[in-house]
This record gives sequence, C-alpha cells and structure tokens, in this order.
Amino acid sequence: MFIVDAHLDLAYNKLRGRDITRTAAEQPFVQNETATVGLPDLRTGNVGLICATIFAMPKTEREAGYVTADEAQLAGWEQLQYYLKLLAAGEIDFVTEPSEVPDRAGISAAIPAILLMEGADPLRSPEDLGMWYDAGLRIIGLAWRRTRYAGGTGEPGPLTAAGRELVPAIDKLGILHDTSHLAEESFWNLLDLATGPVFASHSNCRAFVPTDRQLSDEMIKALVARGGVIGINYFDKFLLRPEVYKTRRATLDDVAEHMDHICQLAGNHHHVGIGTDMDGGLGREHIPHELTTAADLHKLAPALRNRGLNDAAVTDIMGGNFARFFRKNLPTRARS
Repeated sequence: MFIVDAHLDLAYNKLRGRDITRTAAEQPFVQNETATVGLPDLRTGNVGLICATIFAMPKTEREAGYVTADEAQLAGWEQLQYYLKLLAAGEIDFVTEPSEVPDRAGISAAIPAILLMEGADPLRSPEDLGMWYDAGLRIIGLAWRRTRYAGGTGEPGPLTAAGRELVPAIDKLGILHDTSHLAEESFWNLLDLATGPVFASHSNCRAFVPTDRQLSDEMIKALVARGGVIGINYFDKFLLRPEVYKTRRATLDDVAEHMDHICQLAGNHHHVGIGTDMDGGLGREHIPHELTTAADLHKLAPALRNRGLNDAAVTDIMGGNFARFFRKNLPTRARS
C-alpha cells in the first residue's frame, strides 16, 4: 500500500542527536523518547512520499534570547544543508513539481520528500523566498507558536503586518500554505488573503480535543471548500479526549475516529490523510500503541475498514489523497 506522511521532522531530529539514516531501533534514546522514524523504517513501510520539515524553534518575547530573523535563517539553512547531504547520498529525493510526485512506493531507494518550513521565522523578508524556492522549499506554515508573521499555538493573534506582506509573495511563487499551528484568527486571515493552495499537514479535530492546536469543524469545512487535505497527527495528546488522556494509550482507532469525523464533515473521504509528526519531539511512548516504528503505518488500514470505509477510501486516505493534492497544486516552475 502506497503511504504518504505529510509531516516528519527529520533534520530537527538530526540536531537532537539522532541518525535517521539508521533504523529507529539503532538510534539512541533521546530526552526520554524512544525513536520511531528512520529512513530504513519508511522504506520497509512502503512510505512513498513524505513532507520533511525545516523547523527553527521560536522563543516567546518573555523568554531570554528571543530568536532573531538572522538566527532563525541560520537554523533553517543548517537543516537544509543536512537534507542536501541526504540528497547527495541518495537517501532522499526532492519533489519540487507535479511530475515528480510518485504514485507508488519503492521506485528507488531514495525517499521522495517535499520540503516544508514549519514556522516562517527563517524567512527574514519576502526577498528570501526566491533562494529558498530555488533550494527546493515548496510548503510554508507561517506559525508554530507565535512567529514574526502570525499568531500560533498557545499564543493567539492575527497575521502581523509582515505576515500580510509575506502571503502574496508566497502565492506568487506557487508555494503551498500549511495552516497547522496557526492561531484561529491568523487562520481566517490567511484564508481571506491567500489565493494559493491551503492544507493542514498535521492537525486533528477540535470536536474531540478542544484546544487551539486542533481544527474546529468550521475550519475543517473551510479547508475542504478550498480543496485542502488534512493530515492527522499521531501524538496521543492530540488524539485523546481530555478526560481520557493519560488514562490509557492512544490507539489507531483514535486516529481513525478523527479521520472519519473529517470524512463526515466533508461528505466524502478525499480530504484527509496521514501527517504523523511522530518524530516531532515525542517518541514511541506517545503514539498509538500498535506502532513501533514508521514501518507499521500500514496498520491503520484495518482501523479505517472497521469504520466502514471501503478499500478505495482506505487507499486514498493512506496516501492517494495527499498524492493527488500535491500533483495538482505543486508549482510547475523548475528550480533555477
């Protein structure tokens, strides 16, 4: 089965001391977290396309050493250099335009990867977009917590003046907008302002987990109306209802519940997929208990069938929906 995972923090984990060229079982125990993602695990699991992030950790204005634009850019370039090393070694292959989006896994040993900037702080100004585009960047999420461009998770607020200037520049290049982590006000600002494609790489349903990190039903419907796809995050805190969280482990049925909710709101199964974020500062201890590594992602399929979804719907949710979205919406202009 062809699987797409729309959110993996590979370079960030390299900086945390992991070696993602090795299996998760061969990687060190870091910050009380058991590794779950290595490139060999993705290959074993028939993961045929990923979104690989560039992530510069923002700091709030209340914290010492508030991150500057130059510092964020340097952090972003450091992670880009790591991806370029993986590219040169034949470990990954950048996907930059529609014709490069695969429809099956295992075509080559190199895992197809779309570069996604999670939090736009590494962009010092809209003038930086061109060089990032030429380097392969194709998706930008303006926020994580609050950034210089937008309110974000736990730090509400609108798009800033800089954010309103950046959005049209992103649209001009055809770069995709990732709405995950946007504060609600900035989410609606973005949808009002952006003319380009919008989606959510790793967001769950506020109907079950009522925090600002999740998407309300209205936000989900708005993304569906724009043709977007929503990748479900595998972090147990974002899967389990508050009264259940920490009383049991999350399961793949919890993942399927969020997916089914989006299908019900959309009236079809074409707007939901996988965006595990299962290496994003968490470990095996914090993901559905049926999973040991990314090689086990195929185990979601039976949970989806148990929800009454037929084989065609399951195939689309596992990878087809995101593959079609990227094939339709990635820009066609080649790298210079």
